[in-house]
Amino acid sequence: MLFLIIVLSTLALIHGYVGFRIIPTLGFIGSWQGLAWLLLSLLTIMPILPILLRFLGYENGFIDALSWIVYTSLGFFTLTFLVVVFRDLGWIAWTAGTSLVTWLKEHFTAVPDFTAEYDPSRRRFLIYAMNLGLLSATGTLSAYGLFQARRKPTVIEVDIPIADLPFQLEGLRIVQISDLHVGPTIKRNFVQRVADQVQALNPDLIALTGDLVEGSVNYLNGDVAPLADLEAPYGKWFVTGNHEYYSGVEHWLEVIDGLGFTCLENEHRVVDVNGAKLTIAGVNDLSSHHVGPNHISDPDAALAGTPDDSLKLLLAHQPGSVFDAQRLGVHLQLSGHTHGGQFRPFDYAVAQAHPYVSGLHNHNGTWIYVNSGTGYWGPPLRLGVPSEITVVRLMKA
Repeated sequence: MLFLIIVLSTLALIHGYVGFRIIPTLGFIGSWQGLAWLLLSLLTIMPILPILLRFLGYENGFIDALSWIVYTSLGFFTLTFLVVVFRDLGWIAWTAGTSLVTWLKEHFTAVPDFTAEYDPSRRRFLIYAMNLGLLSATGTLSAYGLFQARRKPTVIEVDIPIADLPFQLEGLRIVQISDLHVGPTIKRNFVQRVADQVQALNPDLIALTGDLVEGSVNYLNGDVAPLADLEAPYGKWFVTGNHEYYSGVEHWLEVIDGLGFTCLENEHRVVDVNGAKLTIAGVNDLSSHHVGPNHISDPDAALAGTPDDSLKLLLAHQPGSVFDAQRLGVHLQLSGHTHGGQFRPFDYAVAQAHPYVSGLHNHNGTWIYVNSGTGYWGPPLRLGVPSEITVVRLMKA
């Protein structure tokens, strides 16, 4: 219930602020203005409907179509809200500046007069034109963000320098995908494109770091099927993200296992790479304890008994696991979850909740790479933060 209140409050703030700052300036008369407010009210509450319907067990093409409409609308209104807020902050600064000039005029006659006001009709026209231009700009940005979200993910190659790396592991290529969010707006065709990209990279090892799905096994089983065709000499590995726990985690783990992935639930495997030992460990998502004690994230259990002379790779959906990873002597952690903010400037907000938002970082001797997401969540929108497939290559420092 608290989550629902927070979401509705956020949606009301975004849509309400845009409405109060834009609708009265557009010249709607009588019932047309009422119709505009009614439409805005519907668009405010509708983004929660697909989530509630899926929670109640309803999944079909109509709900998918509804999701496309409301999530695209939400992306547009979010961008418009940000632009309007920044514009209004500029107006506040301008008003404060003109007030200062007025005060200075009263005390220093040499100050030029910048405070002449527009006549009311001209002022109304300028506000009307400005708001139309603003809506056109955010509409264009929304369309471009949709294109960026739906295009093929960018392949990002990263070299990880590791001291005393066994020569057998030098050049090992780990291909990471994360946060596909297969569901209402991401279907089999998108997954197939990703699978084709991954396989073309000739991975030595494939890591899928959670949030694969956004719905039930019964509805999405066929959409994730292309992942079964992925092949890598040293295996395909999976750890849960938070969204698996909203979608029937036990059933999904069975399906993902059937796709040829090894699901690591607070456990590890030791892989022999031409005589060198590579420990691949995985933890359940940090929020999994909300489902039950059997699903709690336990890095100590995941890494218990790992060979001292092995290179330790940890798969953990959320970057926050890096504190335990560093304590336990992990060489490299691969994570996702943040989507890199998905579109700017939300990366700054995400940075307040996670130690790392995207890219490669050295956390007191433990490397961590945060994938910005291979898919997207919610609004089909990416601006300044491309979706990605990561190729991590181990190198001797």
